[in-house]
Amino acid sequence: MKNKNFYPWVVVGLLWFVAFLNYVDRQMIATMKQSMMPDFAELNSAENFGILMAIFLWIYAFMSPVSGIIADRVNRKWLIISSLFIFSAVTLLMGYAKTFDQLYVLRAIMGVSEAFYMPTAMAMIVDYHQGKNRSLAVGIHMTGIYLGQAMGGFGAMISNNFSWQTTFHVFGLIGTLYSVVLMIFLKEKRNDEDEQLVRGTFVQEFAESFKGMKTLLGSISFWVILFYFASPSFPGWATKNWLPTLISSSLNIKMEYAGPLSTITLSLSSLVGVLVGGLISDRWVHRNLKGRIYTGVIGLALTIPSLLLLALSGSIVPIVIGAIGFGFGFGVFDVSNMPILCQFALPRHRATGYGLMNLVGISSGAFITTFLGKSADSGNLGRDFAILGIVVLAAIILQLTMLHPKQINKTVEI
Repeated sequence: MKNKNFYPWVVVGLLWFVAFLNYVDRQMIATMKQSMMPDFAELNSAENFGILMAIFLWIYAFMSPVSGIIADRVNRKWLIISSLFIFSAVTLLMGYAKTFDQLYVLRAIMGVSEAFYMPTAMAMIVDYHQGKNRSLAVGIHMTGIYLGQAMGGFGAMISNNFSWQTTFHVFGLIGTLYSVVLMIFLKEKRNDEDEQLVRGTFVQEFAESFKGMKTLLGSISFWVILFYFASPSFPGWATKNWLPTLISSSLNIKMEYAGPLSTITLSLSSLVGVLVGGLISDRWVHRNLKGRIYTGVIGLALTIPSLLLLALSGSIVPIVIGAIGFGFGFGVFDVSNMPILCQFALPRHRATGYGLMNLVGISSGAFITTFLGKSADSGNLGRDFAILGIVVLAAIILQLTMLHPKQINKTVEI
């Protein structure tokens, strides 16, 4: 099957469901807070909830470069399977947690295990899709992420009808069983040069791993990509983790309704955004080498007025419009990131590069998640949402002025 023309799309389909579970497992706790509060008194404090959400992000962030380095050196199939099995088992165990400290430790372990998925999966997908459909393939995979976020928004509804424990148990069990499917059907793909890279001695592997990181960090273009990736993560993670709370307080509605309203509007509009952005990016880059960059910039530009609508409106229509606009724009931006990296990084360094991008992006998310917890407690959540548009504007300016790709897909040094 690996040599069939359709198999690259089979890989996208197989990994799509992993991405879906990856985001369901991490996000559903954001809307199950009220269901869990009777069992965890610490969750009555928004600051404590922010700390619980942030520990996942901090661990995920600092493990991402490590996961990228490892993914560039080992069989990526088994790395993906291991990641899926562990974060699903952790989700299952969260249903048995009795104390806040246990939740905290399990969220930290989830951060480690989930960090190994995205750099590995994205590197595998762009290796399978090297032609005119690279951004589209990435975009289809990312629809799993956004549908996972949308399903996560139903966490409150499911937990209210059953229990928060059952919600964790069901999704954790599904993921552990799906890892068996990947064992059977997922196949690795590397070119001949990269196959040789994964067969050295331990000392050689160690040296080569840090050589790839040194190569990336020695490029000004890569530093620009890092900033461009990190800046939108402030509002991106703010909406993922705090928009349900913002909508609930702004519209004075229950979380079991605010959660689905926020995640469905954001996630489904992002899903459309990655598909539209992927199609535009794949076609524009063949007419102009900066086509992928321009596509991402257009997406980011759409998020700025959307943030203002989310932050400063007190009625449902402008908030929904803002959520749809932000989700669509962020999706258009998000789908171009890995393909842009492919214009500046060699195949054997791409998982490492995406891991470093995750480090700065998720670190930004961890910071803003904790900061907005304090902001929510002080009643300034809406105002601080609006201010996040400034960092997005800075990313747009830097991206347009500093990035000048010389090829569609970098395969050799030039």
